[in-house]
Amino acid sequence: MNQQGEEFNVQLDGRLLFKHSPAKPFIFVGSGEETIDMYRGNFKIKDYVVERVALRYATVRHEGETCRIAFRHFSHDHELLTMVLKKDGEGLRVSFELVDPLFNRFWVRVAADESEKIYGCGEQLSYFNLRGKNFPLWTSEPGVGRNKSTYTTWQADVKDQAGGDYYNTNYPQPTYVSTNKYFCHVETTAFADFDFQRGDFHELHIWEAPASILFETGESYKSLVEKLTARLGRQPELPDWTFDGIWLGMQGGTEIVQEKIDRALEKGMKIGALWCQDWQGKRETSFGKRLMWNWKWNPEMYPELDQKIKEWKQQGIKFLGYINPYVAVEGHLYKEAYEKGYLATSLDGSDYVVDFGEFDCGVVDFTNEDACEWYQNVIKENMIDFGMDGWMADFGEYLPTDLKLHSGESATMMHNAWPVMWAKVNHDAVKKAGRWGDIVYFMRAGYSGTQGYCPLLWAGDQSVDWSLDDGLASVIPAALSAGMSGNGVHHSDIGGYTSLHGNKRDKELLLRWVDMAAFTPVMRSHEGNRPGDCCQYDHDEETLNHFVKMTNVFTTLKPYLKALTKENAEKGIPMQRPLFMEYENDKKAYDIKYQYMLGSDLVVAPVYEEGKDKWSVYLPEDEWVHFWSGKETNGGTVEVDAPLGETPVFYRKNSSYGELFKEAAKRKW
Repeated sequence: MNQQGEEFNVQLDGRLLFKHSPAKPFIFVGSGEETIDMYRGNFKIKDYVVERVALRYATVRHEGETCRIAFRHFSHDHELLTMVLKKDGEGLRVSFELVDPLFNRFWVRVAADESEKIYGCGEQLSYFNLRGKNFPLWTSEPGVGRNKSTYTTWQADVKDQAGGDYYNTNYPQPTYVSTNKYFCHVETTAFADFDFQRGDFHELHIWEAPASILFETGESYKSLVEKLTARLGRQPELPDWTFDGIWLGMQGGTEIVQEKIDRALEKGMKIGALWCQDWQGKRETSFGKRLMWNWKWNPEMYPELDQKIKEWKQQGIKFLGYINPYVAVEGHLYKEAYEKGYLATSLDGSDYVVDFGEFDCGVVDFTNEDACEWYQNVIKENMIDFGMDGWMADFGEYLPTDLKLHSGESATMMHNAWPVMWAKVNHDAVKKAGRWGDIVYFMRAGYSGTQGYCPLLWAGDQSVDWSLDDGLASVIPAALSAGMSGNGVHHSDIGGYTSLHGNKRDKELLLRWVDMAAFTPVMRSHEGNRPGDCCQYDHDEETLNHFVKMTNVFTTLKPYLKALTKENAEKGIPMQRPLFMEYENDKKAYDIKYQYMLGSDLVVAPVYEEGKDKWSVYLPEDEWVHFWSGKETNGGTVEVDAPLGETPVFYRKNSSYGELFKEAAKRKW
C-alpha cells in the first residue's frame, strides 16, 4: 500500500486494485428499497436508491500485517465503514465492517485500464469478454430468446413475462478474472451488479457490505483457475462409464423406451445411459409435456422398471432420472413434508406454494437440517437404491423472496445461495450411499461453492433455433465462462430444449448440435418440451446413423477426455477452455467466444449458422492438423469444408494423442 496524506492506492503483486483520493473516492455506501417480483422463475427487480454516500476521507492504521482504513464522508465526520486489508495465503482479503446498519447498499471501484478484458461471473451465455457491459448477478430462469430485439423474446415477454435478457442466467457468480492476471471474488449471496463499462474502473454494486473480497494473482490463466478452485472447491472426475456412449433422452414408458433402445442398438449405437426424466410420471400443460414432481417410481407408466434397470446395466447401459427441490401439492411427498414442517411458509406462517406453470409446489426448506436429511433420504431410497446412476438435479433458482425460512434468514439473501444448498443435498445423499465419484447428477443452477458439490453442469434450456443468445452458439460462451469461474465440466441438451412461439427443432440444427457434442465432456440428447414439434435422434435412418457415427467419434476420444476430467478434478483447469488459456501471447484469441479448446490439443469451432458448408476458423500460431482430412496448416484464419458430420476441429501436430485423433476421425466412417 502506498499512501500520501488522504490519497493512497492498494496493489497486489504489482497489480493496482484500489486508487483513492477525496476527489475520486473508490468506495460508497447507501440505502435502497428494492421491489422483487417473480413469475415462474423470471424476476423483475427494481431498486430505488434512497441515498449514495461517497466515502471521501480515510484514516489508515497499520497493525502488524493488517491494515485498517476507517472511512468518513466529511473530513470531521464520524466513521461510516472500516476496511481491513490482510494477506490470505498468496492473496489479499479485503473485509468490511459497516458502522451504520441503515446502510444496505455498497459500491466499490476496482482499478482498471482501457485494454483490460474480463471473464467469468458464472455462466454467461451472450458474452464471454464482459467488458463494456454490466451484469446483474441473480440466479433465475435465463429467459426464452434472451435478446430484446428478437421476435421470440418479444413473444415470450408479452405472453409469459419470460423473454429474458443478455445477463439472465441460471448460474451467476460474483467472481471475475482479469487479463491483468488476477481474480476478484466477492463473498456474498446478496444481489450484485458488476459493471465493466468504465475504462478506468470496474464498479461492483452489492446489496450489503460483503463479508470480504478476495484478490489473488497468477502467472498464467491456468494458475488463476487452479488457485480459484482451491478456494471454492473442485468437481470430481467423471466416472469411466460417462465416456462409453451417448446418454439418450427418451420418455413415454417402459415399452416405448425398450423399443427405442432395441432400434438404436441394432444400428450399432453405443449407449452409455438412458435418461428418462418422466420415470415418476408426467402431466400435460400449455407449455408442453411436464413431469409429475413426486419423486417416486411410477409403475403404471413404467411397469417392471426396477427389473429393466438391472437388465440394461448388464448390457452396459446406465439409467438416469430426474429430480428437483420442489414437491407437487398432489403428491405424497408434499403431504409428508407438510406434516413434518419441512416446507417454507408465508411470512405470516401460513401455507406457501409456488406456481410452476399450471401446477403448484411446496418449497423444501434447506435451512432446516432435518428437511435436508429427509430429502437426502428421498434421493437415496427412491433413486439410488432403486438403481439410478445419475439424474438431472433441476431448478434451484426459483426461491421466492416473500417467504419465511426455518433459519429466520432473509429469503432475498438466501436466494443466490439456494443452488449451492440444493447441490449439497444431492452431494450428501450420494456420499451417504458411498457413491461419490460414481454417480453423476447434472445441474443448471449454481453460485459460489457449487464447484465442490456438482459433478457436471448443463447449459439450461436453450431455444431449438440458431439464435446467438439462446441457441446452439450460446452454449459455447456458457462453457467458457463457467470454466473461468471454476466449473470446468459442462455440456448441453443436444438440439436444445425450448420449443415455443413457432420455434421447432429441424434436422439440420439437431445434426449440427450432435456434431459439436461429440467434442464436449458429455453427449446427452433431449426430446424437448414439445417432442412432437422437434426432430429427434431417431427421426429417420439418416439421422439415427449420424448419431451412431458421432457417438463413435466421442467414445474413441475416451482416453483423452479421461485425462482432461482428471486434470480438472486435480487442478480445476476446465475441459473446454478459451484459446488464450493455451496461447496467452495471441492477442486475437482473447476476443473469440464461439470457438474453444478441448484440452490443450484440440481447437473446436462449431458451425452455428444455418445452411453453411464452409466455415472460418481462427488458429493460434502453431502446427495444426485438420481432424477430418489430415491436412496440415499453420496459425491464422482458415476456411474449411464443413459438411454435416464434420464440425471444424484441428489438433496440434505434435500432440501425443495424434494417433488417437486419427482413429477417432476414421470411426465416423
